[in-house]
Amino acid sequence: MSRTLNGRSKIARLKKQKSLRTKHTAEENVHRLEEAVTALDTKTAELKLFKDLPLSEPTRFGLKAGHFSTLTDIQAKAIPLGLKGSDILGAAKTGSGKTLAFLVPVLENLYRSQCIGADAGLGAMIISPTRELAIQIFDVLFKIGRKGHMFAAGLIIGGKSVQEEQQALARMNIVVCTPGRILQHLSQTASFSIDALQMLVLDEADRIMDMGFQRDVDAIIEYLPKSRQTLLFSATQTKKVSDLARLSLKDPEYVSVHETATSATPSTLQQNYIVTPLSEKLNTLWSFLCSSKKSKILVFLSSGKQVRFVYECFRRMQPGIPLLHLHGRQKQTARLDITTRFSQAQYCCLFATDVVARGLDFPAVDWVIQADCPEDADTYIHRVGRTARFERDGKAVLFLEPSEEEGMLERLEHKKIPIERINVRAKKQQDIKNQLQNMAFKDPQLKYLGQKAFISYVKSIYLQKDKEVFHMDDLPLEDFAESLGLPGAPRIRFGKGDNAKELKNAPRTAVLSSDEEGERPNDEDDNYNERKGSQRNNQTVRTKYDRMFERQNQDVLAPHYARVLEDTHGEDRTRKDEGNIGEDDDLFSVKRIIPAEGTVPGDSDKDGQGPKKVMIPGMKEPLVLDSKRREKLLRSKKKLSKLKEKGTKLVFDDNGKARPVYELEDETKFAAKGLPEEQRKLFLDEEKKRIELADLDDKAAAKEKRRVKKEKKRAREQADMDDGDGADGVELLNPDENAFANFLADAEAMDEPDEREQSAEPPPKRRKWFEDEPGESGKASQKRAPDYVQPETLEDLEALAAGVLE
Repeated sequence: MSRTLNGRSKIARLKKQKSLRTKHTAEENVHRLEEAVTALDTKTAELKLFKDLPLSEPTRFGLKAGHFSTLTDIQAKAIPLGLKGSDILGAAKTGSGKTLAFLVPVLENLYRSQCIGADAGLGAMIISPTRELAIQIFDVLFKIGRKGHMFAAGLIIGGKSVQEEQQALARMNIVVCTPGRILQHLSQTASFSIDALQMLVLDEADRIMDMGFQRDVDAIIEYLPKSRQTLLFSATQTKKVSDLARLSLKDPEYVSVHETATSATPSTLQQNYIVTPLSEKLNTLWSFLCSSKKSKILVFLSSGKQVRFVYECFRRMQPGIPLLHLHGRQKQTARLDITTRFSQAQYCCLFATDVVARGLDFPAVDWVIQADCPEDADTYIHRVGRTARFERDGKAVLFLEPSEEEGMLERLEHKKIPIERINVRAKKQQDIKNQLQNMAFKDPQLKYLGQKAFISYVKSIYLQKDKEVFHMDDLPLEDFAESLGLPGAPRIRFGKGDNAKELKNAPRTAVLSSDEEGERPNDEDDNYNERKGSQRNNQTVRTKYDRMFERQNQDVLAPHYARVLEDTHGEDRTRKDEGNIGEDDDLFSVKRIIPAEGTVPGDSDKDGQGPKKVMIPGMKEPLVLDSKRREKLLRSKKKLSKLKEKGTKLVFDDNGKARPVYELEDETKFAAKGLPEEQRKLFLDEEKKRIELADLDDKAAAKEKRRVKKEKKRAREQADMDDGDGADGVELLNPDENAFANFLADAEAMDEPDEREQSAEPPPKRRKWFEDEPGESGKASQKRAPDYVQPETLEDLEALAAGVLE
């Protein structure tokens, strides 16, 4: 093989030339695509298929592999504008293909700019409000981009290792993320650079721009470069000028393909509502599940606690259809597994919160049941959008309480949502109230779940902004609690108000500073002062290990379980305002205290209404109980120990007796008592007197012991002499004698050995198998070997041998 001067073969040069030709070909394709996109007319062009668009070969192959051929209305209008680099506000009905409307421009724009490899940096960021939606977007991106695209794409959501994401972020060109986790990396990951960002996509933009994500989105925008392309897509798009200004949109194109439609929901969706009292809601839901076992059903509830309670109850009652439940409190692996199982199931029922209300594509959902009224019409649109997707048929039923009917129907009419009322057949409806009560009585944990579900539902109604739809005062809470199987309505606190989430997510240092300035939440929390006091004393950063050790059992033994129980005594519930029901949230309250040493005289006034004083052992002064906080001190040993005097330290000697610790006396006091020799002589004299007195006591004790022993001996001898007296072998008691004293004397005599027993010979030992019986005569005794005598002469040795041979 011939070689060149540099030592390489000709084959290496051929490979280099081939790579150069490939590079030139890619540049030619990019240049050709740039010209085609520039020549594309977005206003007059009629586009129906993906092949009509100027797309790269990898994107065409990916769309073909995913069986995407025909453009939907939103895709036909949004993709050309996205290819040209315009900012877009896209609004379309649920299930109309909005995901491809922004993924195709992302792939094509990055392909034309050759944003490939770790050196190119991050080119596109796609933000979604929920983890499930982010996973779904990433799956579609992988499906259409795996046929030739060389981009490095990643999924950045909560519930995964932060360290692994930090290492991967430095190599990503496209990232699909949720607001909270990407903001964490923007502020903490040093290797995460976004200076080369070209595109920002917000899926379900109205939810992301809502108050729940407003702070995160504003912080994310501060990190992003100003010169970028921004795409916003949702089924209910926002048009607020303030929101658009926050995102720095430049002349955005508003794309709404269904703005002139007669309905905001798909035409293939059948929508109905049922007016059912709050106490009959679970009966209606159970009856519906029993009558629709061959269907795929999605049931929406207002809170995760309700989801868990309804799922646990219905699972034990076995309606005949597989049941699943999904809410935001579950771990990410469990949530992903549940969404996968529901997507693959043919017949199944999923109880869920609004975490799955937006963007998720569950195949072939037959029914969407909204057991709890949505907070607004937009939420209703997103919920029912989980069925009747891509022009399929679907059915949706909304459960309304009588007080919610008028206001909610008015909101739906304003959004152009056609809906009809249907009634429940009384003969078909089943009553499960007794079953729920029986299960709650047998299982305390299920009862606790019911109490939390009740509280979460009532609080959700209380915190709703639309007071024309949700009327807190009109709800039959007692009947609702009874329908959940509870013996009574639990106590509820409403102290935190509308800013509960802000207080929860506020920085810890800001909360502490606001508390010091007097801006603190209401005092409905019993342990608020103690918790804040400990935080002020120790304002260090709390790690996950600190939270792990502070975590308490969330089962029936949790402190919250005691606070949700109904107080049967109504004396302390005199003050009831709009936000507070009852003053004390503990299960037990101090009514009367009876200490071991009694109450100090004069502890209250004449009417018995003054402060009480309780004397606690170990305290010099009595404890004044002038408030409920002081009364709670009686329940804590740790707090009472701080008020008590310090005890004397004791040590134990070799005999196990406690004595105080020997401490050296102060030198000045010791010198004031005299010379050391004088003190030594004085100490010896005192010890001598103490020993003499101790000897006298010991001698007296020994003498008394001998006297008692003699009396016991005489008593036993007298008893032997009198043995056999009385009738039928029963000893007659002398009425003049003290029977109890005789009993004690006999009991003590049993502890000391009898002299006769000591003098008696010990019992013979058990005979071995080779020994003769004692006293046995005859041949056995004659054969016994004589005592061995050491032979001295020859005659003695012969005599010994003859005796052995006999």
